[in-house]
Amino acid sequence: MTARIRLYTEKDRERWDGFVNASDSSACYHLAGWKNVMEKSFGHRTYYLLAEDNGDTIKGILPLVQIKSVLFGNFMVSLPYFNYGGICAESDEIGGSLLEEAVSIGRRQGVEHLELRHTRRMDGGLQEKTSKVSMTLRLPRRSQELWDGFPSKLRSQIKKPAKEGMYFRIGGEDELESFYSVFSINMRELGTPVYSIEFFRNILREFPERTSICTVYARDGRAAASGFLVGFKSTIEIPWASSISSYNRHSPNMLLYWSVLQFACEKGYRFFDFGRSTQGEGTYRFKQQWGAEPVQLYWHYWLKNGGTMPGLNPHNPKYRTAINIWKRLPLSLTRLIGPMIVKNLP
Repeated sequence: MTARIRLYTEKDRERWDGFVNASDSSACYHLAGWKNVMEKSFGHRTYYLLAEDNGDTIKGILPLVQIKSVLFGNFMVSLPYFNYGGICAESDEIGGSLLEEAVSIGRRQGVEHLELRHTRRMDGGLQEKTSKVSMTLRLPRRSQELWDGFPSKLRSQIKKPAKEGMYFRIGGEDELESFYSVFSINMRELGTPVYSIEFFRNILREFPERTSICTVYARDGRAAASGFLVGFKSTIEIPWASSISSYNRHSPNMLLYWSVLQFACEKGYRFFDFGRSTQGEGTYRFKQQWGAEPVQLYWHYWLKNGGTMPGLNPHNPKYRTAINIWKRLPLSLTRLIGPMIVKNLP
């Protein structure tokens, strides 16, 4: 079928989200509210494309965010900062039309590449990266069933922080300061620029029914580990989770993950998404011990002049010196200048 491709307007929001909620291939990050989050948090220009039939029924969508900086270049991503996005359409033909329009916009905007984050391989002559997987755990209806299925070593590790007087709380914006305290310290230790606290506040306010924060506290009330949760359909995801290294001997991250798994079961979710990993690395093995299994991620690229795919990631050797310097900066300085840098790193 022939579809008409045009840009989203705010009056399309209800129909757009209706399509996302009904589609079998959609992700939470296809929802229109992320357009507001991207614009308010980072000031990025967005191009949300929708495909309609002659009866004005939406048949496909493609949210795009343009990221442009002197340091890292000019490109578009669907969707930056998250594992999912890309084309969501009822047919390959409609998906092809959306891609064609995206390339047309990209050429006009002078971008070097488009990056589309999918969970399936797609045609269209695009280059692809398959170095990352998402680690997903199927959940039982009761958390006790999950607990009973854990090996004794894992159960012992989960019990350890509680024996040290640690406890957890799950909330929303009331837990944001604790989350950001842990997250910003952890990012500095990793040598990675940190997002602004406003980014997370904007997400919580845009999606109050879908988002939560779980924080593990030490006996003295100090935050030791924290995770940000996003739920959509039958899956709840933890896109950000951090712990403070000085508490590692008490394993607060084990209590954190068990707490959110309990929460997920209680809320009726059927899958828990531990987030992106590289097979064989430490985070992959950590998630694997909970029973999570890998789901292949496909990141597709249109490149303006052909050539190699971009390498904007901390494993790129050319960023090694910058990472080492960042680890030694004062925390207050990383919180101040980090958001200005990380907004350009998708």
